[in-house]
Parts: sequence; C-alpha cells; structure tokens
Amino acid sequence: MDNLVLDKAIDLLKANKDSWANLTIAEKIPLFQSLSSKTIEVAKDWAEAANQAKSIPIDSPLSGEEWASGPWALIYGVESMVETLKALDKGENPPIGKIRSRPDGQLVANIFPYNIYHRLLLSGIRAEVWMQKTVNENNFNDHIAQVYKLNSQNGHISLILGAGNVSSIAPLDVLDRLFAHQSVSLLKVHPVNNYLKEIFDKIFEDFISAGYVQIVSGGADVGKYLCKHDGIDHIHITGGAKTYDSIVFGSGEEGVERKERREKKIDKSITAELGCVTPIIVVPGPWSKADIKYQAENIATQKLHNASFNCVAGQVLILPESWTKSKDLLAEVKSTISKTNAREPYYPGAKDRHEGIKQNYDNCDHIDGDGELSRLLVADIDHKSNNEYLFQNEVFVGALAQTYLPGEEPKDYLLNTINFCNEKLWGTLGANIIIHPKTINQLGPDWEKIIAELKYGSIGVNTWCALAFLTAECTWGAFPGHSIDDIQSGNGVVHNTRLFDKPEKTVVYAPFSPFPRNLLKGEFHMFPKPPWFVTNKQAHNVSRRFTYFQANPGPRHLPGLFFDALRG
Repeated sequence: MDNLVLDKAIDLLKANKDSWANLTIAEKIPLFQSLSSKTIEVAKDWAEAANQAKSIPIDSPLSGEEWASGPWALIYGVESMVETLKALDKGENPPIGKIRSRPDGQLVANIFPYNIYHRLLLSGIRAEVWMQKTVNENNFNDHIAQVYKLNSQNGHISLILGAGNVSSIAPLDVLDRLFAHQSVSLLKVHPVNNYLKEIFDKIFEDFISAGYVQIVSGGADVGKYLCKHDGIDHIHITGGAKTYDSIVFGSGEEGVERKERREKKIDKSITAELGCVTPIIVVPGPWSKADIKYQAENIATQKLHNASFNCVAGQVLILPESWTKSKDLLAEVKSTISKTNAREPYYPGAKDRHEGIKQNYDNCDHIDGDGELSRLLVADIDHKSNNEYLFQNEVFVGALAQTYLPGEEPKDYLLNTINFCNEKLWGTLGANIIIHPKTINQLGPDWEKIIAELKYGSIGVNTWCALAFLTAECTWGAFPGHSIDDIQSGNGVVHNTRLFDKPEKTVVYAPFSPFPRNLLKGEFHMFPKPPWFVTNKQAHNVSRRFTYFQANPGPRHLPGLFFDALRG
C-alpha cells in the first residue's frame, strides 16, 4: 500500500481525535448501536467468507465456529458496550451484579448472567471478574469507568494490528480502543483474513465517514511503517511474542541487545495479547463413563476448535497420576480426536511448527495416521523436565501434550498442579480446570483459594476459558505483571465492557454435565452440549440462530433455538 494513503488515513484520524474524545456519551450511543444493525446485514456474508477461507463446507456443523466467533461475538460485544454507555449517561455505574469480598479481601464482581435470556440460553454458565489486590470496598467506584468520569481530554490515535485467526478479534480490538480508551483507531487487517476488509468497512461505515476509524490492508512492511509513524500514539497487537519484541526492540542482533538493556525502539505505549501454553487440568473424582466421554469431547474441542489456531488452544493435558480413570480418559480423548475430520491448516507456518514438534519428540502419536499434518499426541511427558519444548512453546497447531502429576487427594494434586502451571508453562492468558461438583464440595473453601493462586488472566471451570473471550463483560488478557523484556502473554486487557480499571482475572464456570443428564447428579440447569463443541451436530444451526437472536432478542426466536440446541 502507498505510504501516502497511510499518511492520509492518519491525518484524517488526527483531525478528529479530539472530537471523539470529547463527544458526549449520548452522542456516542447511536454510533455504537449502528454497528449491530450493520453487522447483522453482513453476517451471512461474513460467516460464509470465513468458512470458504478456512475450507469449511457451509452446511458442516463446524461452520458454526465462524458464526459464533465472528458476527455473534461482535454483536454481543457492541450490545454490552451500549448497556454500559446508557448507564453512564444516566450517571450510574455500568450494570454489574453482586460484589463480594473474598476472605483475603480481594473483590469479586459477578458479571454474567445479567438478563433473562442469558439465564435461559446459557443456563448454568456464570462469570466473575476478580480485582487486583489494591482495589477494595472503599475505592471500588474509583476503579470503574474512569475514562468517562473525566470532564474533557485530549484525543489520541491507536494502531490495531489485527489478528489473522479469529475473525472478530480485530473489530473487537478497534471497539475496545474507541469505547474503553476514547481513542480513534487505525486497523491494519491481517493478510490472512484480508478478505474481510470490505465487510469491516461496511460495519464501521458511520465511524469511518466521521473520521473516527480507518481500515487499511498490507503486510509486514505496512505494519512496520505504521508502528514508526509519528502520528500513532498507541499500538495494540494480537499475535506472538516475537512480533511484539520486533516492534518494541527491533529485529536481529540489535533487537536482542536492546531487549537485554530494556531499551525500547519505539516512543509509543503498547498493549498486547500474545497467546499461551494453555493447560487443561483434570481433577480426580467420582466420574462415570458418560462423564469421561463428555469431558473427552470438551478436551478435544479445546485443542481442535478453529483447526487449533487459537491463542488459548489447549496444549498440555494434566492428569492425576494416582487416579484410576486417567488412562481411560486419555484413551477417550484420543478416540474423540480421531473421529473428527482433519482441518485445513490455513494459518501460515503450520507445517514448520508441526515438524518442529516431531523433531523434538520421538514418541509422537499420529492420531489420524501419518498424514502431512496429522494431529499429534505426546503422552507421559515428565513434569519435572526443565525447558520442555511443549511446555515452553505455544505450538499453534494440532498437537496435544500430556503429563501426570502426583497427589493422592484432590487438594494435594491441585496444589502440585498450581506450582507446575505457574512455574513450568509459558504464558498466562488462560487455563482450564475440569472438576466434578462433588469434588468441589469436598474441597470446600480450599477450592477458591486454589483458583486464587493460578496466575492466569482467564480461567475456565468445566468449560474452555475461550468463553471469556466470547462473553464481552469478561476481561481478556494476560495475568497482570509481565515486563517488556519478558512479555509472555502480553499486557493490558480488552473487551471488559464494564470498564474495570484494575482487573486481575476472569473466572467462567459451566456445568459439569449437560442437560438432561445433569438432573441425575443434582445439577439444576438446562444447558445441553455446548454449540462450540467440535462434536456438536447442530453447531451451525444453533450459532446462526443465536447470531440473529443477539441482534434482535425476543421470544419468537426461542423455540427454534431450543429445538436445535437439544439435538446437538
């Protein structure tokens, strides 16, 4: 792309940045509301384009991934932002549920569910945001929506380097800068999903015409030019740690030396979401054969969703060494993966990353044969190993590592697991725990203490932590505290539509058993097999219906939604 075109885009944003920063909330609300209607107009085109780019047949249940993580996620995020803006316009805080204080004083805000449709359609799922320790009952209000409590401010320009894997990441990152930081935004669409640029242009049409958003295409050369541009005040990147280091310190030996000196090459602030070696922690308990089968589908989904090209794709399966059912579960996970269709490796570098795993491990189990990019299982890795490749490198391809940890009782096992995850695994973006409700009851107060010790920005309990990405009230980002020379999973958070200034982590809880089998266990909810499961036969129909429902909620949509959901 011609640099003059890029300069012109930045000049337009520069001319309007103060206007956006000082626009009243009442004036901003219609602009945000326009995004939902424009998104639903192009939702079908969006989903079909993404499925075509990823070689997913439109009538395949897997096509539901592109509905849910594309237009649905964006509409949900927009609607949540609008609810917050309406509350702020009335002089109220954003809509937050009950605030509680843990025994150590840490504040926890219940944020989901918050309306009748959530309770019906996502029955049994709940989410909460845990605050950093400096936030307490006395200063809680001082750490909500401060960006909207300033009388006036100078505008600034943010550059968003869009991700290439999940199609809603880039537009949601643009919205985060507009909404949570009062910043006009320049989006550089990732080359992998450049096919979505025209769709994004339509969705952000009103923002673009007002000079609050600009969208450009291009490769690494365009990104490099924009990162150095004097007109850019802030950079937000969703990608890899190596890309972050290249932006902040430069490339080659000079970049390495700068990093060692902690000497930044750029004079801009930067936030980043950079992935993770994501653990799946299985806790021993009174599991039935049906539980093993269902949770194997849960585990397989965490690995295989979006062809494994997710920043929180499950990578290390942790099983209890002394649990008699560990081997049965591992065998069922392997069987479940083998029964799913191999996916097109659409993301660049997959072959090299796949080969890197095979070069590091002689015991790779090719789950679906010896194909060029067969799914891999590397089992029984010694948890005591130092600098283990699959513990230290986010592989971003269809490979699952597995290790056993000791601990005769659930509490002892979990304490060992916490130390292992916090000390041995690279990154802090997300973690998953699968645990029987009777085991939670057995642990009592120790259960929440264990969650408190896990240093991850999002934790999924009996669900994939990626649900925190889809549920916009949740915060999405690394556990706070990474330094620029050891950035790991990044810094800052996105989404966060309730505008918490100092969040520590989000915890999302889901039922252990699906409806109606849950009723036999005393769990009361109506949530069937989740539509994001790669084994859900109605995922495409449920996700499509859910998208249109999200744009125009109402009881007339419910019969069809329930009908398809219960057949999944």
